Amino acid sequence: MSVPLVDILSLSGALFALGIFGVLTRRNFILILISVEVITNAAILNFIAFSFYSPGPAAGGITGQSIAVILVGLAATEVAVGLAIVLALNRLRGTLNVAEAIQLKF
Repeated sequence: MSVPLVDILSLSGALFALGIFGVLTRRNFILILISVEVITNAAILNFIAFSFYSPGPAAGGITGQSIAVILVGLAATEVAVGLAIVLALNRLRGTLNVAEAIQLKF
């Protein structure tokens, strides 16, 4: 039994909207990074769903899954860089508040 494409896209849209809401409303860098990860997971879910439902030479071609694996690696890199920035900010200012980071001077 297969889940309809509309249901998968609805779930992905809800995840994307939740991630955007989190990015726009949070003041803590860690929570903003988590929201960006939710947005990335919504995009990965779309790639896999469209790959599964697209007609291709093989039933359920692997193009979407290949792109999803690359995106998972990209997301891991994003988290590593983001956490490095968060640690540097915490060391410099002693807080993870976004408003404090805006006041940084070069």
